[in-house]
Amino acid sequence: MRHGNSGRRLSRTASHRDALYANLVTSLFTYGRIETTEAKAKELRAFADGAIRWGVEAAPLISKGDKATPAEKAKVVHARREARKVVKTRGALERLFSEIGPHFAKTKKNGGYTRMLKTRFRVGDAASMAFVELIGLAPSPSAEA
Repeated sequence: MRHGNSGRRLSRTASHRDALYANLVTSLFTYGRIETTEAKAKELRAFADGAIRWGVEAAPLISKGDKATPAEKAKVVHARREARKVVKTRGALERLFSEIGPHFAKTKKNGGYTRMLKTRFRVGDAASMAFVELIGLAPSPSAEA
């Protein structure tokens, strides 16, 4: 029985799942919209929302620039390091703190930063597929190529 055990295993080891979610979150932040299986998409939302939360909390401190106190600068460094645990590329991390975090800080939302749209059944194994996208942000131009 699985009492108290949350999350999907997805037929992977714990380290493989962590790497999978980190790669999916990185791709989501890089492109703004990704297509994956429905089960992965449902689990991805929690990881993406957690990383976005670090960008939202750091946005007002980053906007202060040089006027920030040393304690506020330390909070920004802490937020970047925590987000770096999930976001694996420098470009995606920069986009998180320069675009995504400030955008959602303006909306005053406490979660629900991503949307899942069911799309099709994959040819080959008939897995149900879904888009995961950031709400209110247009996909980056390289995502549509």
